[in-house]
Parts: sequence; structure tokens; C-alpha cells
Amino acid sequence: MSFDVPLILDSIPKMLMGIGLTFQLLILSAILGLALAIVLLLMRISGRWYLAAPTMVYIYIFRGTPILVQIFIIYYGLPQLEFVRESILWPILREPFGCAIVALTMNTGAYVSEILRGGVLGVDRGLKEAGAALGLSVRHRFIYITAPIAIRLSLPAYSNDVISLMKSTALASTITLLDMMGIARTIVAETYAPYEVFLSLMVIYLILTWGIQRTFGWVEKRMSRHVRSEA
Repeated sequence: MSFDVPLILDSIPKMLMGIGLTFQLLILSAILGLALAIVLLLMRISGRWYLAAPTMVYIYIFRGTPILVQIFIIYYGLPQLEFVRESILWPILREPFGCAIVALTMNTGAYVSEILRGGVLGVDRGLKEAGAALGLSVRHRFIYITAPIAIRLSLPAYSNDVISLMKSTALASTITLLDMMGIARTIVAETYAPYEVFLSLMVIYLILTWGIQRTFGWVEKRMSRHVRSEA
């Protein structure tokens, strides 16, 4: 099987025109998803069942269903509801970009919440007891002892989630957004050359994945430098 090299060289710059939209989807949903995850985490570990129970249901639903289904429900389903069209959220939900951000945020928020909870549970109980012995309040123990350690413990899993989120942004093309995948699908429809186009796109995503891994690797190394020095 031969590849159309000129088509590949012509397609890559065109697909890269959608990288800005891909980054917008990734960065916005990652920031909003992290904020949502922190709220879900605090509700989950609050010790109050009326806060923890809805959080567990939310996490179960968004982790237990495909994100493509969630995107379709938000994009095609919610606009059918009259109270949604009359709400303050309608300016966001009436646009494909807003629907994609909402879906990606709600999905990654559920996953990151569990990642952070794992980090919190991984903090040594002895450190918390030492903080209590020093007279620190529960809130201060969480802020100054639990949170920094939990963040470091959660970082490897969180980096994997960011990579997964980056790949999930490609699904935004199913609701008419022209990110890199959307442009690639347009080129394929025009050229009938899926192998060359999608292989080129695969290389671009691999490069982006490498960049994210290197960035988080550097952050993790910086946060763990005191551990290495003690060793």
C-alpha cells in the first residue's frame, strides 16, 4: 500500500489550523473540571450523607457512561427542554462549543474527583495526628498537610486524565466543531484518503501527548525534589 505523501504534507497544515480550538477545549474543560472535582471531593469527604450521596450518584453516572453519549444528550437533548431554553444557561447550551465544554467538564470532573480522593486517602494518618497534636484545626490540617501531599500523590493519575481529556476533545467534531479531528474528517470527505489523513492526525496527537507527559513529569519532579533529597 502506497501513501500519498503530497496529500499528507498538504493535510497537516490544514489540520493544525484546528489546534487552537483543540487547546481551547482542553484548557477550559481542564480548569473547569478541576474546580468541579474539588467541589465534588469536598462534598464526598464532608461526612454529611446529603452531600456525599448525590456526589456518588453523579460520579457513578458520568464515569459509567460513554462521553460521546453525554455530549449528544447535552447537545441534542437539553435544548428540547423548555426550562433549559429559558434559563441563564441557554446562551452556553445553544452553541456547540458551549455544549462541548459542559460535557467535557462534567465528565473530567467526575474522574478527577476520584483521583483527588485517592490522593487524600493516601496521606499517612500519622501526619494528620501530628498536626492535631500541634493544635492545628481540621481545616488547617487539610490545607497545610493533607492537600499538598494529596496533590503530589494524585499528579501521575491526573496527568493521565489530562491526556485522556485531550483525546476526548476529538469527539467535539461530532457536533460540528472544526477542531483538528473535524478538519481531518472534512479532508477525508473531500479526498477519500482516510489512511493518510488520520495517520497524520495520529502523529500530531502523539506529539501533543508527549508534550503533556513531559510537562507533568517536570512538575512532578519539582514537587518531589524534597523527597529525593531526604532519600
